Amino acid sequence: MASYTNISNPKTKFNTKIYSGTTNTSDALTGVGFQPDLVWLKSRSNAGWNWLTDAVRGVTKTVYSNETTAEQTNADGVTAFGTDGFTIGNNTDINGSGKTFVSWNWKANGQGSSNTDGTINSTYTSADQTSGFSIVTYTGTGSSATVGHGLGATPSSIFIKELGNANNWHVWHDTLSATQYLLLESNNSKQNYAPVGIGTMTNTTFSVGTVTGVNRSGGTYVAYVFSNRRGFSRIGRYVGNASTVESPMINCGFKPAWVLIKNADASENWRIYDDKRDTHNHMYKCLFPNVNSVENTTNNESEEIDFLANGFKIRSNAAQLNGSGQDMFYWAFASEPTVNGLGNPATAR
Repeated sequence: MASYTNISNPKTKFNTKIYSGTTNTSDALTGVGFQPDLVWLKSRSNAGWNWLTDAVRGVTKTVYSNETTAEQTNADGVTAFGTDGFTIGNNTDINGSGKTFVSWNWKANGQGSSNTDGTINSTYTSADQTSGFSIVTYTGTGSSATVGHGLGATPSSIFIKELGNANNWHVWHDTLSATQYLLLESNNSKQNYAPVGIGTMTNTTFSVGTVTGVNRSGGTYVAYVFSNRRGFSRIGRYVGNASTVESPMINCGFKPAWVLIKNADASENWRIYDDKRDTHNHMYKCLFPNVNSVENTTNNESEEIDFLANGFKIRSNAAQLNGSGQDMFYWAFASEPTVNGLGNPATAR
């Protein structure tokens, strides 16, 4: 009998680490459990930008989820990827003394190599087909094109950022059409392209239209590409009902480690929950990818969700998590599969 999942330990593919800042010139942070290829850093206790650095673009190269700013070089940012974590410099946004921080870490396949599956040859494609995550860099042509993602499965979501110019983040989700997208740096509801932006997906490529945010002639881009993997990742949607009694329960097939939620039909902030900052239900310590705000520390019903052995349950009737009749998009990654390769069930919180 085939196993429920071929990732018996999801912490080898995704893990959250919390840490305290020191303002030391160099701090090696360990305990991630693997050499990360994408590191997303955010201050919890103080206002500060969301920093994303990956092994494809290289250390010190940063894009910010809450800003349209072009890629920056920060010599005091992420300076190395180690076998069990990463090293940071003394930038106060990610290592300020007396501040608390979180890092969210994904495994791909190192720097990768050029992928020639599409009409645009990627500069680098770093793909982990087991976990369904790849990092792709490419140069735009200004004409409709395809780009190889390396996953061997159809993507469920893509986040694209132009590197050389200030431009919006363009987020595609598989319930959106080729003429719709979300802005990661904004609380806006889903937007409409004119013309097509991110379009047709196959098990080898994704397509980009002529919108400058995804395919400017000579523009350089990074794309973070995700496909659903049983027992490890689940990208989907639920429809809100504005109820706290019969609120939505989302079956992911695993106990979550990390959940990102966005109301696609309303102007509400994106929200991230994880199992390291909030270790008990009800969970309310959310952070916001689209703003530089501090972590929410107010235990109120409007922000509450529960992590369960097989998914997560909304505990709020507020629009940001449970807008009546509205599409709520989510991205979730596992801490334990509901049933692992040995047939053992996940434990409850």
